Amino acid sequence: MHRASSWLACLILPAALGAAASPSQGGPSTACQQAVYLTFDTGHMGVAPLIAEVLKRHQVRVTFFAANERTQVGDGSLGEHWAGWWRERALEGHEFASHTLDHAYWRADLPGSPTQFQIRPSAGAQQGRDRVMNAAQYCQQIDAAARRLQEITGQPALPLFRAPGGKTSPALLRAALSCGYAHVGWSPAGFLGDELPSERYSNALLLEQALRKIRAGDILVAHLGIWSRRDPWAPTVLEPLLVGLKERGFCFATLKEHPAYQAHIARGRRPSGLANPPPASASQ
Repeated sequence: MHRASSWLACLILPAALGAAASPSQGGPSTACQQAVYLTFDTGHMGVAPLIAEVLKRHQVRVTFFAANERTQVGDGSLGEHWAGWWRERALEGHEFASHTLDHAYWRADLPGSPTQFQIRPSAGAQQGRDRVMNAAQYCQQIDAAARRLQEITGQPALPLFRAPGGKTSPALLRAALSCGYAHVGWSPAGFLGDELPSERYSNALLLEQALRKIRAGDILVAHLGIWSRRDPWAPTVLEPLLVGLKERGFCFATLKEHPAYQAHIARGRRPSGLANPPPASASQ
């Protein structure tokens, strides 16, 4: 689950990449002077078709971070059942990036080793089990989702990733960057709250907070379906959020246009050496 405090990685990253997030370094076109960057992580995909309809209706392009998570229908969010959905999004001009193939949560750095981590996948054959991964194995997790996205859409994934839950360590970020992937968190106001319990955080409350707090340059995060929320956030909040932000003078851009990541994306990435990425498979 995401936590709003994970925005810190988003603020640290530009310095780590040597790219300051300032208007002078480029970004969206001059027609989009107050850009915000809407991103979606995968989930059970139950609301994915409705989200796609809203985005298309309002001509909003977003960045999707994809893992092969368990879905309400089909063989996982990166399985064959949903392949057509991803292809349609590519044709509409959206961008894609890795969320690790098995939605693999960082749990801890192993003592005495700067390149070994305790990881718990929430999907795939090792779902729910802690395992040790070295830097190369974690890079394989990132690579596998990125390559599956390219296989489905015919479009290279961005050299970016989002760790599940936004959970990272400096060592994990260095490992990912060494194989070409920069991490993307989210802004404080960009945590849209779709994972929070609807009994305490109603859709009306989440919408009001987002419209009041979001500022230009913010990276926003929501999901393509949350199992635990009884009153789904999307598309109930999504459409009025898009309308309300546009009325306030904001526009929407993908992370490919974000000034903090443009230099990194332009450099491209060197594949981490994954010769035979594991096939996408639904969690058990």
